[in-house]
Amino acid sequence: MTEIWLIRHGETAWNAESRLQGQLDVPLSPKGIAQAFRVAERLKNSQLAFDALYTSDLSRALQTARPIAENLGLDLWLEPRLREIDVGKLQNKLHEEIKREFPDYYRAVSADPWNTPRPGGESMADVACRVEDFLHELPEGRFIAVAHGGVIRAALKVVLGLEGLSWRKFHIQNTSITRLTYPEGGALTVGDVGHLETWADHLSDDQVASGGMGQASESSR
Repeated sequence: MTEIWLIRHGETAWNAESRLQGQLDVPLSPKGIAQAFRVAERLKNSQLAFDALYTSDLSRALQTARPIAENLGLDLWLEPRLREIDVGKLQNKLHEEIKREFPDYYRAVSADPWNTPRPGGESMADVACRVEDFLHELPEGRFIAVAHGGVIRAALKVVLGLEGLSWRKFHIQNTSITRLTYPEGGALTVGDVGHLETWADHLSDDQVASGGMGQASESSR
């Protein structure tokens, strides 16, 4: 059995503004850095063994993955297939700007959010193809993949065989943990942010972030 722990990257300033990032290389905010250290501490305290750590090669994912790698003693494998959806001309846009500037696209994506490509970019179906390709190559074991909200929703649809628009209903917060089994098609947890809630309340974000980003070796694959 393959068990994959999908972790969304920490918060960026653009996340806080609800501004589309797509594949633009936006770094973590101070809050996002603190979130990365919280999830890394949680994974270390779990005392579970992981076979490998993969990450999207965008900065916000890398910055989230580095403390995890350091805490677990794992190398980072850079995986472009875990990149966020390419939103093309919608990069750096707010929802209301998109609705106003791209009315034809807005109508199309409202009718079919899975198959409609972003102007000059990808559709969610495109993202699902590369995510499934990545999952299919994993051997048996337990793995971590630091990725993005769109990637995790695509993985949920693919792995669980979700019908209709149910894939849109999951709330995938920054540094949330989603645990799936593949190809069995099971969900162990979805959108778990316990490390941002009660168990980590003794740590302030400033205290966590002051530890620095951590270093780990990185490999491309």
